[in-house]
Parts: sequence; C-alpha cells; structure tokens
Amino acid sequence: MRNSLVSDIKDMALKGLLLTGMVVALMMALQTNALSTGTASVSIIPAPRVISSEVCMVTDRVMGKPQIPVVVEGKTYYGCCEGCKSRLQKNRSIRYSTDPLTGKTVDKARAYIVRGAQSEALYFESEQTAIRYKNR
Repeated sequence: MRNSLVSDIKDMALKGLLLTGMVVALMMALQTNALSTGTASVSIIPAPRVISSEVCMVTDRVMGKPQIPVVVEGKTYYGCCEGCKSRLQKNRSIRYSTDPLTGKTVDKARAYIVRGAQSEALYFESEQTAIRYKNR
C-alpha cells in the first residue's frame, strides 16, 4: 500500500508540474500575441516623462532639480554648470542623442526623456518609442 501511495503522489506531482508548465507556456503565448497584434489586454509598463529642465544634457544625468537653461538656435537645452553651458553652446553633437529603441538621432531639446535605471537620461523620439522600450 505504501508503494502504491508513493507512486500516486509522484504521478500527481508530475501531472502538477506538467500542468504548471502548460499554464506558463500559454500565458507567454498570449502575452506575445497580445503585444504583436494588440488584440488582448496586457499590463503595459508606463514610461514617465522626466522634466527636461531637470536634466544635464551634457552628462545625460537626471538631476531632479532645475538646471541652467541654454538657448541655442531657438531651442532650450539644460546644463548643470557653466562648463556644461559652454559645451552646449559650442558643440552641436552634445545637443543630440540616439533613441535606444529605434537608433534614430534625436534632438535633446525636443526628445521625450525617461529616467534610466542609474538615473541616466534616455532620449526618445516619442512617448510611444519610450513605452515600447520599457516593455520589451
């Protein structure tokens, strides 16, 4: 009887593991389908926008407080010190970044900015690309 009971418990445990694996696989398939087709409801991680004036656009750090505004060609950039202010005025390449999702060049003054894991500024061409990046 003991061997039979042990055998039954092993069978039930194996069936439970198989069922769990099937449920996980189904959930992953549904989530993949929902993201690719937009037909199902899944939780989307938002990409909260950082206030541009709180970013040093030279060091690409989210500072959490107002920075020094620097107007260049009618657009406002921000630096944390006089050195950064000067670099923004003189160096065009500092005023641009690359969207980490699309690889496109974006103007930091016009970008949708999101805080990265290490408080770095991530510059996106739109809120949609920021959300797609956060949910990949």
